[in-house]
Amino acid sequence: MSEGSPGGTGGRVESLRSGTETAARVADVLLLFTRGPAAVGVSEIARQLGLSKAVVHRILQSLASRGFVQVDPVTRAYRLGPAAVAVGVRALRDHDLRRAARDVLRRLRDVTRETTTLSELVQGSRVYLDQYESPQEIKMTVELGRPHPLYAGASGRAILAFLPHDTAEDLIAAGLDALTAETVVDAGELRALLGRVRAEGVAVSRGEREHGAASVAAPIFGIDGEAVGSVSVCGPVWRFDGDAVARYAPLARTAADEIARALGWDGVRPDRP
Repeated sequence: MSEGSPGGTGGRVESLRSGTETAARVADVLLLFTRGPAAVGVSEIARQLGLSKAVVHRILQSLASRGFVQVDPVTRAYRLGPAAVAVGVRALRDHDLRRAARDVLRRLRDVTRETTTLSELVQGSRVYLDQYESPQEIKMTVELGRPHPLYAGASGRAILAFLPHDTAEDLIAAGLDALTAETVVDAGELRALLGRVRAEGVAVSRGEREHGAASVAAPIFGIDGEAVGSVSVCGPVWRFDGDAVARYAPLARTAADEIARALGWDGVRPDRP
């Protein structure tokens, strides 16, 4: 057979390339459901991903046949289905970072009596993997799995401060949108805050990502010394005065370092400018 024919090397390469593109599109569709509204229509998915509605419809039909998405018979919008839930639950159950952090987060919650959270770096954003809620009546809770920008809030900034310089600069250059009136959207001011995080080992925020919420967070380093996530103590902003932050900062650092060592970190923090 000649090269380029369906059964030849060229045909196999083209088939592989086509299959890879299809898999990437399916993954993009599924990932879209982790941000924004819970239910999304075909037209909106097509617009966000730059695909034709016909392609999106075929992907959704395939996913629906396997239970990864389900369609609302009235609105015709799609949402994640039971198979996606099952995969997510299994991933959380077997996740090394979450497993290593479980007891540490619980102890930190018991000592501070505030909600403690675990975040992980995911494709230039962060997601909450776990939380242990405060026993107090008025408390902060978070939504697991939803991506959040790294520049807004202590949990994200604790990670952003310890990313490679070029990676951090690319994320800053991508834009700083205000989530609340307190969000830092000036690049120079943000860089100064990141320098302070590197110097102190913790990030502090008050109402930057969510109005009325405050947090103290410390980075978790992976085996290669890169920031892979963060631990935070969070609650109502009026309970996070200077004295509270001073108490929580060393506790958050110790908790994050304990988790990092369980993951194989050697205790050497990356040297960032």
